[in-house]
Amino acid sequence: MTAAPPLGPSLGQSLAARLGLAEPRGATLAEVDAAAALQHRVDRKYLVPLDRARRLVARLADSHHVLDLGDGRRTTNYLSTYFDTAELGAWRAHVQQRRRRWKIRTRLYAEDGLCRVEVKTKDGRGATVKQALRVPAAEYGELTAHAAEFVDQVLERTGVPVTAGELSAAVEVRYVRAALADLRHGSRVTFDGALSCRRDGRTAALDPGHVLVETKGGARPALADRLLLGMAVRPVSLSKYVVGQSLLTPGLPDNDVRRLARAHFTTEAHPAPRPAPRPAPRPAPLPGQLPAPLPERTPAA
Repeated sequence: MTAAPPLGPSLGQSLAARLGLAEPRGATLAEVDAAAALQHRVDRKYLVPLDRARRLVARLADSHHVLDLGDGRRTTNYLSTYFDTAELGAWRAHVQQRRRRWKIRTRLYAEDGLCRVEVKTKDGRGATVKQALRVPAAEYGELTAHAAEFVDQVLERTGVPVTAGELSAAVEVRYVRAALADLRHGSRVTFDGALSCRRDGRTAALDPGHVLVETKGGARPALADRLLLGMAVRPVSLSKYVVGQSLLTPGLPDNDVRRLARAHFTTEAHPAPRPAPRPAPRPAPLPGQLPAPLPERTPAA
């Protein structure tokens, strides 16, 4: 899979300004993790117009803190490479709404140089369970022997009949994320902008007038869910990986995620590199003639 160009800091600054992230109180990563680490949770996702997302941030400012990563930075560039089997077992489990769904990815937090291998599964009650292993940043985008051993252990424990040896990199997803946390009740809300999926030289990008909002908490809807409902924004079943695979892989059957994504994502192919000019063919000698000698080439110094 071809690597995409790196994300720049201006994307994060733009998202922070458009969401009004300077207004809410800040909290450190340690404070957010202590209150709302949420490796076992219920996720709800929403495609939200930017003006309503900004209103949501303002309405949550009294009860939530925005994750502040130091030096005034309130966003992070995320890079995630998702892995799947040759038969696209993870993709099919999601689009067919199987109870036992799974995703495997390496994730790089670009500004911090932090990289993790993450395995996400659904438990019997439909809650998301995430288990992670920290790895060197240089191992982003691959499953080393150590990472593969971790993946195999988690999948075996959770009853997913797949091994790391069957997996290969399938789709890369990039976006800028901001997070708000309710430190008292242990829930979080994330806002993902500049979202794009990349596979085999093609890209699917979210309309820049929208952000993907995810609420992460318990079984009962949190304040953010109730506020979004009041803004006439309904939850959607949407996986970034499934969007990328559905829009960028030819020949896959149509599905609900693709139909939803077509309304909000644009797809384009990257131009192929121009081929080097080919030398003109040498004319064939006439009968009885010797071939013309090749021109001498002086070696470069």
